[in-house]
Amino acid sequence: MSTVALDRLERAIEAVSAVPDPEIPVVTIADLGMVRAVRLAADGAVEVDLTPTYTGCPATRAIAEEVRAALAAAGIAEARVNLVLSPAWTTDWITPEGRAALRRYGIAPPPPRADPDAPVACPRCGSTETEEISRFGSTPCKALWRCRTCREPFDRFKCL
Repeated sequence: MSTVALDRLERAIEAVSAVPDPEIPVVTIADLGMVRAVRLAADGAVEVDLTPTYTGCPATRAIAEEVRAALAAAGIAEARVNLVLSPAWTTDWITPEGRAALRRYGIAPPPPRADPDAPVACPRCGSTETEEISRFGSTPCKALWRCRTCREPFDRFKCL
């Protein structure tokens, strides 16, 4: 790969990795593990493979548009965004930085799929004396929980 092509690819990766999630702006789509690949196609266009957090996510179109806009702002006009639905996104793809950002924002990150019964810690006080109030939270990928210690409600990412 030429130096010019490598520079273009690095700019593309940096631009795409900085796109915030439209529903949770404290994390990027890269933090959530939605960016599957960024590459240069044979025709010179940048191709980005994205996996939405779930197939019916209403933010998918907005995310693809934001990716195209970020690439255009980085001087990359020829770009394609491909939705990759298989394998399906999993909460295991959330980066450690993404999990920490969710916690700081007041959302309990999901446990690894290997431990779905792990206690849910309150993102505000850290107590594991918590309970699910509703399987439905502020967005389809979250559930509503409450801390029995500090009595605050909070969202928790559903483990997928």
